[in-house]
Amino acid sequence: MDRIRVDLLTREYPPEVYGGAGVHVEYLARDLRRLADVRVHCFGAPRTEPGVTAYADPPGLANANAALRTLGIDLEMAAGAAGTDVVHSHTWYANLAGHTAKLLHGVPHVVTTHSLEPLRPWKAEQLGGGYRLSSWAERTAIEGADAVVAVSEGMRRDVLTAYPGVNPDRVRVVHNGIDTVQYTPDPETGVWDRIGADPARPTAIFVGRITRQKGLPYLLRAARELPADAQLVLLAGAPDTPEIAAEVRELVDELSRRHDRIFWVPEMLPKPDVIQLLTHSTVFVCPSIYEPMGIVNLEAMACETAVVATATGGIPEVVDDGVTGLLVPIDQATDGTGTPLDPDRFVADLAAALNTLLADPSRAARMGVAGRERAVGQFSWASIAERTMAVYQDVLGN
Repeated sequence: MDRIRVDLLTREYPPEVYGGAGVHVEYLARDLRRLADVRVHCFGAPRTEPGVTAYADPPGLANANAALRTLGIDLEMAAGAAGTDVVHSHTWYANLAGHTAKLLHGVPHVVTTHSLEPLRPWKAEQLGGGYRLSSWAERTAIEGADAVVAVSEGMRRDVLTAYPGVNPDRVRVVHNGIDTVQYTPDPETGVWDRIGADPARPTAIFVGRITRQKGLPYLLRAARELPADAQLVLLAGAPDTPEIAAEVRELVDELSRRHDRIFWVPEMLPKPDVIQLLTHSTVFVCPSIYEPMGIVNLEAMACETAVVATATGGIPEVVDDGVTGLLVPIDQATDGTGTPLDPDRFVADLAAALNTLLADPSRAARMGVAGRERAVGQFSWASIAERTMAVYQDVLGN
């Protein structure tokens, strides 16, 4: 039997990867190639990798709303998928490309949900009227898809709540994965020297974009309670809006006046640098108020770093509370924002969990070892590619 052709449709693909969805597509494509003829369609600059086609903004939309430019790229991607057996889109940025390709070419469309627009209403700040376009594109694609892949059980529940017209039988769970060969402890310390931090001190580290869902302002408030000898390393950039950038800058400046061991790296670091910084940190902190899966927690666990994370979304399916880290409870608004109902309590609980592990590095180290064992045993990309391939076979009726 001939190998099926699968076209992956995505905004992000190396070297232009800035979030978990891009990481997912990068490794899924790599491992799917053992099983299928894989083509990748992505946004941005031309790629040299065989089978990968990149699409720039359509010239006629150069000055249009960002969401409208996205939909223009989607139409070009749909045209480029001619000849495929199945299209598989990732995030709202590419969902309409998948839906259009399904209609145009008469092929099944699989959607992987890494996040949901109804649960990110703060994006209206960033996109204005474009948020209504992104929400329409996502809804149209998900409701018309032949299969919806949720990256966690929590995400599956969110899909069925946000889009009650979707048949639950069409929504499958295939978790995000981690490359535990690439993400492995690094004994070197050169990157620490470069940023001026001390790998021998108790250290909490944050890695993520500056966006409402990542909860960085809550962490910066919790960090006011850091022990005097502890450090906070912030690998935080790509702010969604000038407003949240200014809020984070003000909080970091205030924290730096209280504490002299705050290190903020606002640019995206190469993956090996992040791995080294994770390796020697006492604890990785994920204060997200919305996190369908939280692949960054897996990355920290693979580097043998204990995790403190919010007990929301798919995070409890990754972090084993009391074994690989500590989960911070949160009561959240049900209006789609995920805002803590009692933000002061959430900040206090986050600070307490961080300080518990910073004060007990031996316990944190044991959690780190357990975290790597969990990452290796349960979240390999090879198994995730096989489970994804089974979804394709199902929608093709094979």
